[in-house]
Amino acid sequence: MLSGMTDREELTWDLFGTASRDLAQAIADDGFEPDLILSIARGGLFVAGSLGYALDVKNLHVMNVEFYTGVDERLDLPVMLPPVPNAVDLTGATVLVADDVADTGATLKLVRDFCADHVAEVRCAVVYEKPRSEVKCEYVWKYTDKWINFPWSVLPPVVKREGQVLDA
Repeated sequence: MLSGMTDREELTWDLFGTASRDLAQAIADDGFEPDLILSIARGGLFVAGSLGYALDVKNLHVMNVEFYTGVDERLDLPVMLPPVPNAVDLTGATVLVADDVADTGATLKLVRDFCADHVAEVRCAVVYEKPRSEVKCEYVWKYTDKWINFPWSVLPPVVKREGQVLDA
């Protein structure tokens, strides 16, 4: 648990709608036209879907990466979970990597590096970026050093399934 940190960043569904639209506008204003959006599951699925609609990009891919196991608790290194996208599907593409937050940046770095040898260009878009992130994203809606309550993960699961999180 975060010691002494009760101040959190609160993202509501309505505010997420604003954030994703603002991100899309920044990407469009920059002239970046991705061939595909690569979502980092799970939080990045929401970002990628909304950006896909706003930027008129229908080609969405998913990478499942496990890193966080709880509030400020993570594995030593992020791990790609199957199915890993086939690099041949990315070859020569202009890729926008979408995630909800660049916290340490380790997950984004893993995905960006995976793409780097195969794609024409890769850029990253996130709702939030923290100062400690080793990846500085091209498109960021807001910078924060707080823990973030996302609308899709703030409530506990309706059911608890065993074996869904890798053990550290």
